[in-house]
Parts: sequence; structure tokens; C-alpha cells
Amino acid sequence: MRLVVDLNRCQGYAQCAFLAPDVFTMHGEESLVYSPHADEDQRERVARAVAACPVQAITADGLDGAVGGTSDGAR
Repeated sequence: MRLVVDLNRCQGYAQCAFLAPDVFTMHGEESLVYSPHADEDQRERVARAVAACPVQAITADGLDGAVGGTSDGAR
């Protein structure tokens, strides 16, 4: 599963870091650090993080069938 975060759009709300802490981490108060290739066992958590982003800054390819996920890259 491939992840891309538009860091220009990201506002540091940290919902992704709360929902998928093994994939997304806040460095300081506003800088997001993330793994662009999340493990399959993180699929549901990543799907929830993508859905929870208030500014829709996260795009995830390969979330077909995951709860709350998207694979169309429209985010």
C-alpha cells in the first residue's frame, strides 16, 4: 500500500498520527513524518486515518475493501 501526504495541505491536526501511530508521527507540533509504504497489517488503521484527515491531505493507493478507505487517489 502506497501513501502520499500533501505536506502543503497538511495542517498538523494529527488525526492520522492518533489513528495509525505506526505509520504517521508528528515531529514537533506541526511536522508530519510518515512511512510511504505501510504494511498490510496497518490497512484498516490507515483507511481510518485517510478518512479522518480534516483537510484530505492523505492519498492511499491499495486500500480496496478497507473500512473507510479509498483507492481512487481523489484525496
